[in-house]
Amino acid sequence: MSQKQRNTELLHKEYLQTLKKEKRLTQFWQLLIFITFFGLWEISSKYHWIDPLIFSSPTKVWNLFLTKISDGSLLVNLQVTLFETILGFILGTLLGTILAAILWWSPRLSNILDPYLVILNAMPKVALGPILIVALGPGYTSIIAMGTIISVIITTIVVYTSFREVDSNYIKVMQTFGATRVQTFQHTILPASFPTIISTLKVNVGLSWVGIIVGEFLVSAKGLGYLIIYGFQVFNFTLVLMSLLLIAVFATIMYKLVEWLEKKLVKNEA
Repeated sequence: MSQKQRNTELLHKEYLQTLKKEKRLTQFWQLLIFITFFGLWEISSKYHWIDPLIFSSPTKVWNLFLTKISDGSLLVNLQVTLFETILGFILGTLLGTILAAILWWSPRLSNILDPYLVILNAMPKVALGPILIVALGPGYTSIIAMGTIISVIITTIVVYTSFREVDSNYIKVMQTFGATRVQTFQHTILPASFPTIISTLKVNVGLSWVGIIVGEFLVSAKGLGYLIIYGFQVFNFTLVLMSLLLIAVFATIMYKLVEWLEKKLVKNEA
C-alpha cells in the first residue's frame, strides 16, 4: 500500500470518527432536552408553578397510563386509532400516487383538473368532516375517509409535479429504444420519483394523524381522539395529555419507519 493510499484511508477513518462523535453529541442533546422538559414539568406541577389540575404532571400521566393498560381500556382505543390512521395513511398515499400517474398519462386531463386541485388543496379539509359524517355515516368509514382526504390532494400535486420534472432526456432514451408509455413510466418516471414519494410519505404521517383525530373528535366513541374529547368534557386533563403523548409517540414511530424504508430503498438503488 502506497503512502497516498494510507493517507486516504487515515482521512476516511477520521471522517467516520467525526461523524460518530457528531451523532453521539446530537443524541446527547436530544436526551438532555427530553429529560429537562419532563423534569421541569414534574417540578413545576409539584410546586404549583403551573396549575396541576390543567397541566397535570408526568407522574400522574404515567400512573394513569399503567391503570388504563392494566384494565385493557387503553389498548382498545389505541388499536382503533392505529388501524384508522395506518389505513388512511396507506389509502391517501396510494390514491394520490395513482391520481398523479393518471394526470401524467393524460396532459389534457391534467390541464382540465389543475385549477380544481389548487382549489381543493387550499380548502381546509377538516371542514369536510361534518359532510363526510352525513354522507358516509357516523362510523369508521367516515373517520378513515377523513384521514385519506386530508393527505390525498397534497400527495397528488407533489407526486405529479415530480413526474413532470423527470429529465426529458431519460424519456427520449427510452423512446429511442422503442419503449412503450407504460414501460417509460415503470422504468423511468416512477423510479426517478421515489425520493419525492418517500418525502410525501413523511408528510402524510402527520396529515393522517390529524385527519383521524379530528374525525374521532366529531363522531367516534373509541380511539385516542375520543379519549381527548372525553377527558376535556369531564375535566380530566391527565387523560387528555396521556392521549396527546401517545399520539406523539406513535406518530414518531411511523415517521421513523418511513425513514428506515427510505434508507433501505436508497441502499438497494446504490
